[in-house]
Amino acid sequence: MPATPRAAIVPVTPFQQNCTLIWDDATKVGAVVDPGGDLDRIEAAIRAQGVKVEKILLTHGHIDHAGGAAELKERLGVPVEGPHDADKFLLDSLPVAAESYGLEPARPITPDRWLNEGDSVTVGGLTFDILFVPGHSPGSVVFVSRDARFALVGDVVFQGSIGRTDLPGGNHEQLIRGIKDKVLPLGDDVAFIPGHGPTGTLGQERQTNPFLQG
Repeated sequence: MPATPRAAIVPVTPFQQNCTLIWDDATKVGAVVDPGGDLDRIEAAIRAQGVKVEKILLTHGHIDHAGGAAELKERLGVPVEGPHDADKFLLDSLPVAAESYGLEPARPITPDRWLNEGDSVTVGGLTFDILFVPGHSPGSVVFVSRDARFALVGDVVFQGSIGRTDLPGGNHEQLIRGIKDKVLPLGDDVAFIPGHGPTGTLGQERQTNPFLQG
């Protein structure tokens, strides 16, 4: 019987980014996805759920998703996996990004493992397949649990919208193509947690998302 994923969303930073605590219900072993900041709030959620965090996962390198990764890695003593190495320039420049947005200071982070299309990541008894879906950032990845019909999509797609593509390295056509060719074919029943805003299903987005029609 496949492991059952559980998730708790912890909104962080003034951008209200959905930092997500994901864990295997049977073992309570989990991961923190996109710790953009507000680490005390994230650690409180870890304690509240009784999760043993074994790694940090990054969907991409923007400040609101990765700003707290270096310090949380130190606090928890765990490795960082993701995103794709095309986002290295963003992770290297996190201190500058934090300052420019007036956020709490951030440190650069070099992941222990870069991720690419076709890789997989384990969290307890859960397995996530990696899709490389650039366009919002050059190195954005999506984490897909095919068994649980569930995905962590970062800022690739939102309920009723898509990730902005006017930031350095963004590409609108590339993002739309990646969503249509890689993400939507996962199936209408797949539920997703985006980087901001409410959760959704891919079927709902395929039918109603104005950016994905035609």
